[in-house]
Amino acid sequence: MAPLSPNFVRTAVNVVRRLYPEALAEGFDNTGLLLDAVYNEAQKPLILLTIDVTKAVVDEAIRLKSSLIIAYHPLIFRGLKSLTQKDTQQESLLRLAREGISVYSPHTAIDAAPGGVNDWLASTISNGEEASRKIIKSSSAAEAAGVPEAGPGRIVKLAAPMSLSKAIENFKKSTGLPNTNVALPQALHNNWFDKTVSTYAVCAGSGGGLFSEMKSEDKEDVDLYVTGEMSHHEALHLIEKGKVVIAGGHSNTERGFLKASLKEQLEREIGKETEVEVVVSEVDKDPYVIV
Repeated sequence: MAPLSPNFVRTAVNVVRRLYPEALAEGFDNTGLLLDAVYNEAQKPLILLTIDVTKAVVDEAIRLKSSLIIAYHPLIFRGLKSLTQKDTQQESLLRLAREGISVYSPHTAIDAAPGGVNDWLASTISNGEEASRKIIKSSSAAEAAGVPEAGPGRIVKLAAPMSLSKAIENFKKSTGLPNTNVALPQALHNNWFDKTVSTYAVCAGSGGGLFSEMKSEDKEDVDLYVTGEMSHHEALHLIEKGKVVIAGGHSNTERGFLKASLKEQLEREIGKETEVEVVVSEVDKDPYVIV
C-alpha cells in the first residue's frame, strides 16, 4: 500500500459528499467532518466503516492504522463543553486526534439519498421483485439540493403478494439476524403465517415518527412497517389498525448497508482518485442482544 498522502482525507470526504450530499440531511442532524485530525504519515490510506464510534472501534482503528473513520452515527451530536478523559466520548476524540484519525458522519444524508441506507433496507424484503418504490414524504432540502428523488423512508409495492413469513425470513437473512421482533395484530397471533404482504414501508433506525407522517392513502395501503425501533404505543397504534411491524433493532437496520453497498462503492469511487483500502468494522455491534 502506498504511503498516506496529506490530501487523502480531503479527497475521500469530497467523494462521500458527492455521493451523499450533506444538504440532504435532516435539520436536527450533525453530519460532516466532525474530527479533522492533523496529518500523521504513520497512518495508512485506510477507511474504517462503522455505525458507532465506540472504544472498541477506536482500538480497532488505531490497530489498523486507519486515517479516516466513516461513522454512520455522529460521534459529536450535541455541543461539547469540554475535552477530558473522564468522558468516554471525549476520550475517544482525544485518542483519535492524537493518532491522526479523522471522523466523518453522513447519517441522515445517506438515509435520504438514492441508493443509500433506506433503499438498501427496502431491498432486504423484496429481493428486487418490486412494482414500484417511492419516498415516504418529499423533502424541501432534497429539492433545493437538486435531488428530488431523495427523502426519508421508502414505500414499496411488491410485484406480487409475498407471505409474511417469507418477508420476515428475507429481512433476517439480509440483516444477518437470527431473530427479530415482530408486532402482530391480535387476530393474527395464531395464523400469522397465512398473512400476505403487498405493500410495505421502511425507515432505518427509528421509524415511528416518520410513519405517523405518511399520507392517509399510503397508511391505508401499507401492510407491513419495517424499522429498527419504535415506541410501545406507536407499535400498538399500528397493530390495532391491522398492520404488522418488524423492529429489528436500531442499528441492525443500518449496519448491513456498510458491507452490502458502501464498502464496494467507496473502494470504486475513491479508488478513481487515490489508492484506498476500505474495511468494515468487526467490533461494531448493536448494544442489544436477545438472550
